[in-house]
Amino acid sequence: MNQALPLIIAGPLFRRLTSEQMVLWLVSSQPLKLQVDCYQKTNQELLFSQLITDDNSTRIQVGERAFVYLIDITPPTLLPVNEFLEYDLLIETEKGQQSVTSILPHLLYPGETRLSFVVKTQLDHIIHGSCRKPHYSSEDAFLRVDQALEQHLHDINKWPALLVLTGDQIYADDVGGPMLQAIHQASVLLGLYPETLEGATIPDSEALLKSEFCYYQREEILPRDHASRGVGDMFFGGARKPIFTSVDAHNHLITLAEVLAMYFLIWSPVLWKQFNSQPDKIREENRELYLTEHKDIEGFARGLAQVQRMLAHLPTYMIFDDHDVTDDWNLTRGWEETAYHHPVSRRIIGNTLIGYWLCQGWGNAPQHFDNLFLETVKQCFQESGGGEQDKLIDALFQFDHWNFSLPTTPKMIVLDTRTNRWWSEGQQSQPSGLMDWEALSELQQELMDEPSVVLVSPAPIFGVKLIEAVQRIFSFFGHALIVDAENWMAHSGSANVILNIFKNPRTPQNFVILSGDVHYSLVYDVKIRFRKNSPNIWQITCSGIKNEFPHRLLSCFEFINRWIYNPYSLLNWLTKRRHMFIRPREPKGLEPKQLVNKSAIGWVELNEQGVPQKISILPAEGGEYVFIKPPDRSPS
Repeated sequence: MNQALPLIIAGPLFRRLTSEQMVLWLVSSQPLKLQVDCYQKTNQELLFSQLITDDNSTRIQVGERAFVYLIDITPPTLLPVNEFLEYDLLIETEKGQQSVTSILPHLLYPGETRLSFVVKTQLDHIIHGSCRKPHYSSEDAFLRVDQALEQHLHDINKWPALLVLTGDQIYADDVGGPMLQAIHQASVLLGLYPETLEGATIPDSEALLKSEFCYYQREEILPRDHASRGVGDMFFGGARKPIFTSVDAHNHLITLAEVLAMYFLIWSPVLWKQFNSQPDKIREENRELYLTEHKDIEGFARGLAQVQRMLAHLPTYMIFDDHDVTDDWNLTRGWEETAYHHPVSRRIIGNTLIGYWLCQGWGNAPQHFDNLFLETVKQCFQESGGGEQDKLIDALFQFDHWNFSLPTTPKMIVLDTRTNRWWSEGQQSQPSGLMDWEALSELQQELMDEPSVVLVSPAPIFGVKLIEAVQRIFSFFGHALIVDAENWMAHSGSANVILNIFKNPRTPQNFVILSGDVHYSLVYDVKIRFRKNSPNIWQITCSGIKNEFPHRLLSCFEFINRWIYNPYSLLNWLTKRRHMFIRPREPKGLEPKQLVNKSAIGWVELNEQGVPQKISILPAEGGEYVFIKPPDRSPS
């Protein structure tokens, strides 16, 4: 394997962008001297040129040859809005100062000489999606975003304001064999730091790589404990069960090096060029599965140059969901009490949360993390793998401000539905509420007197009622973990509070809710029954970018749901949303279907009042499905 590494490993990713702030994220193989130049595109006027110093950036060394940069620039004057701008990231090299596009020429669109971007205070076009699993057997819908940017490169009215990713940017708990092999090779190339694993059946990361269970059998070394007792356990006993309950946990990420390498591999083609795909360490009984996954991951890797190009041009915001950490993350009180008190599961969860912060959460709102916190991060990597790593994990577990907002029109508010859960007052095996009372109260205060809002909730607030009913039945018998019963209606407290927020006369008139999680796409128009001045609510769900629901099962669910929970069915009065009148939209060309089960990216076009003018998805395989507005009827 060729050990030579390019300067840029991943990025630049365009993160937070306003007239007052420009945030870029990248990974390099050595410390860099950087400069950012910004231009107006039409007349090529230089707007500013800033050397990147400790005052406007933070560099964290995460390996011998791996340096993560967050560049946070405050322009000397406000950036112009609603016009094409350009930027250049200049790097000091042995050959003198070079543009990042001369090092990575594939970042440029045809005919362009710099990287383009637009500051939009009005959210006119929003791209959104979730659930991007590299070894799923479909195309990557991220490529549709890249194609759209190239198509609208000179059309300011069609250029998207931003991309928002609503969860499962990685699948830490469901990793393909070839991806895990690439992760280990990338870790060696970058010299990512080793770590000890106190309390595990294997002592450290080196022993993990040598273990016979390293590939496709990690469930054998993941921690187990007495699971929370539910109704079923009263009869069958509380056997020792896996803490990490995913049925696909055969290659669950464990070490911090593995987590970081996966992030670098899903956003950039650079490390894949040195990937040796020979399944030398794969057991014979897993070879066929490995080869099948390799075909899908090989196709995934081929598109990463376009993905890297897209992410360098478009401001992108990200919020976690379960698979960014592990399946069933904080789903029940019993799960939390078990997982956070076992040293190995605590470390695994903590490692994925460090990776999320470093590669996702940090760039959403850098102002949320002060110098004291950043020093804790740096100390972790200076003495990686032991007590300092645990200190950072403790700090991240205590951090309670993963949510963030954007000062746009309409205002965009991104919810943390994972770390401030409302525990069930009944059995510890019952589902927790997605947000607790305090977090929901803070949300209501932030919504007060806003005329319209884009609310990003990783899980749909208004989901498929039949699926939620099935989850409720399993939850009653203490098996919420089996069916991922983490919908908004699964917990009475959080359900009642979020529904009351919609009813409050001082909250917005127009709610656009963007969600993912479920591996299919849907659009609902929602009104409050018996209210003359009901707010307008649109539940818009697009999932996944590279994942789908089991097709036959979803077709069955949809058929039954369409008949027994149609908008005028009396069965709606047995649900918590009995006072909400919900009308599904049908995708044009797929009528009478209401759910689209295709890997896709979502596109929403809003008018100045924050009302959707067009709601569509762009399937990875090509084409477009537009969700047609249903005829107006009285919500009685």
